[in-house]
Amino acid sequence: MEKKKYYITTAIAYTSGKPHIGNTYEIVLADSIARFKREQGYDVFFQTGTDEHGQKIEWKAKEANVTPKEFVDGVAGEIKRIWDLMNTSYDHFIRTTDEYHERQVQKIFKKLYDKGDIYKGVYEGLYCTPCESFFTEAQLVDGKCPDCGREVQPAKEEAYFFRMSKYANRLIEHINSHPEFIQPVSRKNEMMNNFLLPGLQDLCVSRTSFSWGIPVSFDPKHVTYVWLDALTNYITGIGYDCDGESSGQFQQYWPADLHLIGKDIIRFHTIYWPIFLMALDLPLPKQVFGHPWLLQGEGKMSKSKGNVIYADDLVDFFGVDAVRFFVLHEMPFENDGVITWELLVERLNSELANTLGNLVNRTVSMSNKYFGGIVRDGGIREAVDEDLKAVVLGTRDKVVAKMEELRVADAMTEIFSLFKRCNKYIDETMPWVLAKDEAKKERLETVLYNLVESISIGASLLYAFMPETSEKILRQLNARKRSLDSMDVFGSYESGTQVTAKPEILFARLDMKDVLEKAEKLSQAQIAAAAGEAQGADKEAAVIEAEKKPEISYDDFAKLQFQVGEIIACEEVKKSKKLLCSQVRIGNEVKQIVSGIRKYYSAQEMVGKKVMVLTNLKPATLAGVKSEGMLLCAEDEDGELALVSPEKEMPSGAIIC
Repeated sequence: MEKKKYYITTAIAYTSGKPHIGNTYEIVLADSIARFKREQGYDVFFQTGTDEHGQKIEWKAKEANVTPKEFVDGVAGEIKRIWDLMNTSYDHFIRTTDEYHERQVQKIFKKLYDKGDIYKGVYEGLYCTPCESFFTEAQLVDGKCPDCGREVQPAKEEAYFFRMSKYANRLIEHINSHPEFIQPVSRKNEMMNNFLLPGLQDLCVSRTSFSWGIPVSFDPKHVTYVWLDALTNYITGIGYDCDGESSGQFQQYWPADLHLIGKDIIRFHTIYWPIFLMALDLPLPKQVFGHPWLLQGEGKMSKSKGNVIYADDLVDFFGVDAVRFFVLHEMPFENDGVITWELLVERLNSELANTLGNLVNRTVSMSNKYFGGIVRDGGIREAVDEDLKAVVLGTRDKVVAKMEELRVADAMTEIFSLFKRCNKYIDETMPWVLAKDEAKKERLETVLYNLVESISIGASLLYAFMPETSEKILRQLNARKRSLDSMDVFGSYESGTQVTAKPEILFARLDMKDVLEKAEKLSQAQIAAAAGEAQGADKEAAVIEAEKKPEISYDDFAKLQFQVGEIIACEEVKKSKKLLCSQVRIGNEVKQIVSGIRKYYSAQEMVGKKVMVLTNLKPATLAGVKSEGMLLCAEDEDGELALVSPEKEMPSGAIIC
């Protein structure tokens, strides 16, 4: 019988720098889904890779004094190293600089142009460089990029455009008739209400202001806009050919069963990508899942703050499977998750070292102590056994149900509930007491057999999420990995099997103080490295060419009142993920000012800062909260923001002139 196919992809990682743990979460999540589908008997193809073109890459390469290709070669190699370090089982790693991909992108562009879906024009709008996206005024949130919250700049250039509106109604109909297409539902509502229903603007699909991109074959001064380039990786990577000579692999696996992406790029994957596919007369992917973010507990990650957490550093501290456990188990289905060193240590000690590691160690040790490592079913049943068996045999179906909904964290919770039930079973049966009574020998054998059988099933279920740990447990028990189909029977472990003579410590408990001291050294190293980079940076690279605005007279400037303010209180705006509401003392007055800087500062670190304030700005209401001024910020080429503060200590209310 031919296996049912399952094609899963991640977003391709942007090669602007080393991925932090939040970026790494996605590949581990996709890997757990791919592995579980293989366990279910699917013919799985799992693709990931790197997105390597664009203006930001061109800038980064110039700063590093290398060619763009040299720059992306280095970063792509680092990304692949981390993906491999995390034991991810991808089948193909695509790079958008791969020759076959670039060739197909050029052919796709030409096909859509010949079809009339792409036309030449001039773009004048608001552009976000980090996101490489144009927006209309109506699409901005609080005057800033709706995706990353950074400032946008006016831009005008000759460009090619895709006629998005031509396919908009067809896409709306598809979304309405396929409720599973965009998940979670909140992401679907966002796309429909904020973009599709108000009416789609035609999409800019080429640029002339930089050269690091795939040239348009018939107009080489244009390079292909990053999203038409990047999104097509999902078909070029499996052999799509625009001339109708697609490979057997493409015929087998397309359409994709799941595009797994971050919630910040869901618009590109649920609006632009489906429309491109419609224009190419290709079927749409079956599902796009926009997962939440994994956030650092102290706010936005920044090397200058020393709080960036990388996967390889975590692996050095905790091991690969402990890191996999954390990012999979701690991420909610829809809401953002949080990662801190303290939380990592707490989870490792409680869930991994205690619940799981101690369970396996006790079971193997007791089997060796009481029976020389021989595990035999003594055949003496008691009522408490039936409850254990019910939990163990019921776990598979619960895990399968959760995985069908992509609720990976919940699936892992079910598996650890099985292990917790085993620990409770030990407390209920008290093997150490049974061992004191020779007449209870067969009952003791039964108890230990039930434990080994239960742990074998749990470890087999754990494989998709923590493969190395699963294999270690099964090896200690001298047990084979169970198939999902065989988990509806209790008693498959062969009676009379001998477990390992010396149990292996799966997860050693860690000292919180020791870990935090080592983490602090990493933090200081980051800060020192960031400072060194800043000092050693080429002066030319440190300069930003801002777009010139029209000249104003002194009378115009005199209308603006700037003063030094002191932030005395700050809190997050509940209706917004981007806004902070600050109470700012300006002389003898306190003004309430709402700012879109939550990605750059936490509410706690705002308090006490002296800042530059535009105090006579007309009040406005943002996300339901009144704002009576503006905090001034500086922005670098990466969109990073920093509050503007006086160089010397100045009193609150001091005039800035």
